Amino acid sequence: MDRLRNDMAEVLFEEEQIQARVRELGAEITRDYEGKDLLVVGILKGAIVFLADLLRSIDLKVKLDFMAVSSYGDAMESSGVVRILKDLEQSLEGKNVLIVEDIVDSGLTLNYLVQNLKSRRPASLKVCTFLDKPERRQVEVQVDYKGFSIPDKFVVGYGLDYAERYRNLPYIGILKPELVK
Repeated sequence: MDRLRNDMAEVLFEEEQIQARVRELGAEITRDYEGKDLLVVGILKGAIVFLADLLRSIDLKVKLDFMAVSSYGDAMESSGVVRILKDLEQSLEGKNVLIVEDIVDSGLTLNYLVQNLKSRRPASLKVCTFLDKPERRQVEVQVDYKGFSIPDKFVVGYGLDYAERYRNLPYIGILKPELVK
């Protein structure tokens, strides 16, 4: 991973900071859903690393499902057009649902997801995001659990990518400008 660190202009969050915050989020979710069934919906691909660590920090019996949506492609900014690439395999009706996202940026993708999933009549619907970029918000969305707020910078690592690369980094960094097309 040291070779890839040379591609970073700056590291925002080190692995230890991330793991400590994920444990805190898991404890908070555990308290909030005590005595309830919980269906965790991971949003692929970006949330997968965060989701895996978060699940291990939630001390409840949880069910898991996945959705894949796209609004970026290989671009650095959301196109605003959201496409569902993979839908859920189970019904949400009457279930307590927690959406797990990698990052909330413009809010367009999350707003679309929340509206779509609410139409499936869950008992409750909350959102957990690893990163929140409030400066970029175009649509107001409610985030119930948040790992970190970040400035308006394009970040990679811990599941977040640039053109499908850098997801494997255990930290969050900002790429050097010359590496971004």
